[in-house]
Amino acid sequence: MSSPRLATRLQGIAPTIFSEMSALAVRTGSVNLGQGFPDEDGPPAVIAEAVRALEHGANQYAPGPGVPALRHAVARHQQRHYGIEVDPDRQVVVTTGCTEAVASALLGLVDPGDEVVVLEPYYDSYVAMIQMAGGVRRPVTLRAPDFRLDVDELRAAVTPRTRFVLLNTPHNPTGTVLTRTELQAVADLAVEHDLVVITDEVYEHLTYDVEHVPIATLPGMAERTLTLSSAGKSYSFTGWKVGWATGPAELVAAVLAAKQWLTFTSGSPLQPAVAVALDEEPDFPARLCASLRERRDLLLDGLHAAGLAAYVPQGTYFATASVRELGWADGMAFCRALPERAGVVAIPSQVFYDDQADGAGGRDLVRFAFCKARGVLDEGVARLGKADLSA
Repeated sequence: MSSPRLATRLQGIAPTIFSEMSALAVRTGSVNLGQGFPDEDGPPAVIAEAVRALEHGANQYAPGPGVPALRHAVARHQQRHYGIEVDPDRQVVVTTGCTEAVASALLGLVDPGDEVVVLEPYYDSYVAMIQMAGGVRRPVTLRAPDFRLDVDELRAAVTPRTRFVLLNTPHNPTGTVLTRTELQAVADLAVEHDLVVITDEVYEHLTYDVEHVPIATLPGMAERTLTLSSAGKSYSFTGWKVGWATGPAELVAAVLAAKQWLTFTSGSPLQPAVAVALDEEPDFPARLCASLRERRDLLLDGLHAAGLAAYVPQGTYFATASVRELGWADGMAFCRALPERAGVVAIPSQVFYDDQADGAGGRDLVRFAFCKARGVLDEGVARLGKADLSA
């Protein structure tokens, strides 16, 4: 028998950078400011509800679309925060985190050859899943130092083969939160060209001094927008992997059509606990956000003191910095040297861009996570300040 080979649909997709850098942190004993997971758990009452569910029989398959209590809680969340009305039985589906929601949306909607406009730099699962679906990505780049949406570039990215726009706001890795004006430009284009917008809003409650506007709330967009989110970031339960998709029934049905052949269902005792989080702990994300803002500012001060040109994020867990002022042209080389130089791990942003040639894309950019405990951040910043980081 000939040796098996990697399927064509997966060729050219590198292993996720997060696994590599987190393993590097463990191997070197470094402070992990790379992967975006918090050091502290979410509300104790929500954990208690998960324990209660475990102890009282919620240990078998949940319904494929999700536990009714959670689907109803998601519908109430959308109405309470944004005035969006969705039918919990037809317009909400529960997924294994937002990662599966992205995968199911793209596999359920994108046909081979369909073009997908996507903001670059992009979370790495977008690249993988567009390719697996046979789609063609059409990047629109958010460029330093302000990482704003260029409307002319957005319009130029749309061709007769374009069918979808994949948004991410608040945006990972840059921390940009798209303004109402920027979103209106996307909406105008979607209506003009009859495009479906798939929007990843996992950081919806983690913004600093700016408003998060769901594009589904703009005129003409409710009927063409599929909104994805999760409890992982807003409630500090990233390991629970409980997410959801909401929107028009036919778009949600497409997500479910693909999801049923992926996980089918998951997290039976965790889904009712997330329902409790949404319904009974609605103020937790705001408290978390206030704490994250303080930690963001601590990290930014430390990065500036260490000689990096750090940009102020409007949302998310992450701050981006350029290493050029330290003499580095390549963020990947910087990140691989950083554990030995300073005992800190970060993520090279270039892996989130198509063009990684010298001087292109985000080759000189590095992403740091500030969702860590205050003591961890203090240690990381202290190590950066003591180290020689010059090339």
